[in-house]
Amino acid sequence: MKKKAKYVTKVYKLAGDQTPLSYMLSSRHSQRSPLLYFDEAQGINRPLRYARNQKSPFEDEQDGNAILEPIVFDDGMLVAQKEDQVLQEFLHYHPGNGKVFLEVNKEQDALDELTEAESVLEAQIIAKELSSNTQKLIQVSRVLLGNVVDNMTIPELKRDLLIYSKNNPEDFINTINDPMLQLQDDVYQIFKAGFLQTRNNGKEVYYNLPNNKKRLISVPFGEDASWIVGSFFQQDEGVEIYKLLKNRLKKSE
Repeated sequence: MKKKAKYVTKVYKLAGDQTPLSYMLSSRHSQRSPLLYFDEAQGINRPLRYARNQKSPFEDEQDGNAILEPIVFDDGMLVAQKEDQVLQEFLHYHPGNGKVFLEVNKEQDALDELTEAESVLEAQIIAKELSSNTQKLIQVSRVLLGNVVDNMTIPELKRDLLIYSKNNPEDFINTINDPMLQLQDDVYQIFKAGFLQTRNNGKEVYYNLPNNKKRLISVPFGEDASWIVGSFFQQDEGVEIYKLLKNRLKKSE
């Protein structure tokens, strides 16, 4: 037995939480405001037009008696009654769907908020657990907070990481799980110890060893020297250099 379709009233809102007193959505295809839907089955672009007295939102399926009506969002919201299936279908195919406006889905909104809350909770728990691992606490702090870490106390680092994990949970968790975390911290320490240094406004990295002042690599425009060096150390030609500099770092501690 064929399942009977369930018609429901739907609510839409303007994207970006915009709430203008009144916003008129483009409701028919024109050169100035193209409203085209690409029909995969037919391989053609089909013009859209909203007419309440028609059975389809596609202009090529409408008769010559189409009565056009404006589509107006009041205070950023629009209600499409279940009796107006043409409007709902029109909004579904509208190129502005997902960009200019969104369908309000309370269940999905709740799921998104739950996912975000769980992500924040997970990040906060991880940040708190870092308190017992001072070395990793400092490593993560250097990556996320920068050079200011060297002038901060351990309680200050714990506090700032808790705040960071709350405001940027995804980035925090990704950093914790980043296999390059140890490598990037080593690169930072190598630069700090003076075994490597940047020249030419950060465009080049040079050795700064007693018997070696040669250029190591060039830094592409807009890139961070530390990340470029870290990436280089992962390559075949950079592995031995990384081991050499890391050994020097250990001896200098």
